[in-house]
Amino acid sequence: MINRLVARAGCLALAAAVALAQSLVLALPADAQGRGLSLIRDAEIEATIRAYAAPVFKIAGLDPAVIKVHLINDNAINAFVTPGMNMFINTGLLIRSDTPNQVIGVMAHETGHIAGGHLVRIQDELRNATIESILAMIAGIGAGVATGNAGVGAGAMMLGQNVAQRNILKYSRTQEASADQAGMKFLDETHQSSRGMLQFFEKLEGQEFLLSGNQDPYLQTHPLTRDRIDSVQQHVDSSPYSDAKDSPALMEMHQRMLAKLKGFLWPLDQVLMTYPKTDTSQPARYARAIALFRVSRMKEALILMDSLLKESPDDPFFLEQKGQILFQNGRLADALPLYQRASDLKPYEALLRQELGQVQLETEDQRYVKPAISNLEFAAGMQANDPDVWRLLAIAYGRDNQLALSSLAQAQEAMASGNKREARAQARRAMKGLPSGSPAWMQANDIISATGGPEGDDDE
Repeated sequence: MINRLVARAGCLALAAAVALAQSLVLALPADAQGRGLSLIRDAEIEATIRAYAAPVFKIAGLDPAVIKVHLINDNAINAFVTPGMNMFINTGLLIRSDTPNQVIGVMAHETGHIAGGHLVRIQDELRNATIESILAMIAGIGAGVATGNAGVGAGAMMLGQNVAQRNILKYSRTQEASADQAGMKFLDETHQSSRGMLQFFEKLEGQEFLLSGNQDPYLQTHPLTRDRIDSVQQHVDSSPYSDAKDSPALMEMHQRMLAKLKGFLWPLDQVLMTYPKTDTSQPARYARAIALFRVSRMKEALILMDSLLKESPDDPFFLEQKGQILFQNGRLADALPLYQRASDLKPYEALLRQELGQVQLETEDQRYVKPAISNLEFAAGMQANDPDVWRLLAIAYGRDNQLALSSLAQAQEAMASGNKREARAQARRAMKGLPSGSPAWMQANDIISATGGPEGDDDE
């Protein structure tokens, strides 16, 4: 599951993992604990969150494909939205959730902020800090994040504390109450319970009297009052959907998401206490397999993954996880068909296509270069702000002797990383080898225009 990991001893219990072509991305430079946070990318977890969010987004009149949900690797409870249709959720919130409905309740509330136009003030405050400073963290920029490994690394990077510390995401009590009401309306209209929202507030209620430094950050940006809790309670008491239950499918997805997060983020001993060997459920075996993989106990991890695949041979994410273990063990020939099968089962999952493309390149077999280009082009089209997909695409084009397109991909990588000077230089290089007026030529020209135009200071 880990696409990329930069960890130093003592930062997290993830130091044993290294960069490889998979879905969970963790980046934690040595001083990350003091300066900022990291983002996680995982195809399965993102699919789960999309399943939670899509009905709420649609009923709110928002396009689920436009809103990007990002996962922050932080044990504190928090969730927030920023300009540009971005929603952020901490892993701490997910791990502490008991049901999908609790997470959906939080997302419904945050959707209320978007639908209510509460981001206008934030937009003003972030006038000069939108795509390049906030979305840069999504893209994966920063020397502290770069590993130099050819691993997929699909967008992990630093989230500076300045966003939270400046309190620019703080809402008024009026806005919070408004978002609550909108969120409950969305839940009713999708025939879902607001009980999860109430349960989430109750989890936080006891922190109101703590010093601000000891509170979960959600309380610092989303002021919680007794009136708000009472209002949600009244709605739960009267709504015809308050006793609606999460579907078995959603519950299964939720348990697997928790197992994966704990397997990757918790120490092995803690994972084994939570999911003992006597627990033979799929989530328990999944968590143990991941935790054992992280500490290089590959044989045991593979035995567990084989048991899962025996029961669910066409599960794309089980296939992906076994592929990762084999890949990490240097068994590329065995890993490649697993990635291919996972991608065939989920052909529109950009991360899976990106991972497959990287593994194809890693084989260094020229037969796989054009298929890798196809997979990486698809992934780049779905996640253009990810510099790593462009880096891999540049490598693939280079191996296919499409040097101008390789330069263009490097320009896109630099743009996604916020390096305008390099982007302009690579775009100029690309234009020299591209047919004038072609789509690729126009893309390169657009990059030059977006980075200061032809009169930039990096003329060759």
